[in-house]
Amino acid sequence: MPVPWEALIPFGLLTVMFGAAGTLLNASQRAQNLGKGPRYNIDAWDEMMMDRDNRLTGNKRGQTSDTVAPEGFSTSSTWYAQNTQ
Repeated sequence: MPVPWEALIPFGLLTVMFGAAGTLLNASQRAQNLGKGPRYNIDAWDEMMMDRDNRLTGNKRGQTSDTVAPEGFSTSSTWYAQNTQ
């Protein structure tokens, strides 16, 4: 059975483009997550910890080892904004 060689060029192009798109998407996600992989199965506790990390460091994947919270950390909670009546 003969091989249609002219079909290999579009097949190669599609394969390369899908590979490049996947690689760029992975690189973009890792750059946004400070070089760490994506998180899976995030529950309410993880959401709260990501919100806390975001308020402490300015990034949801950032963590700090400082023993003293920065200025304004105690008043930057969304809990206070939701329950002020």
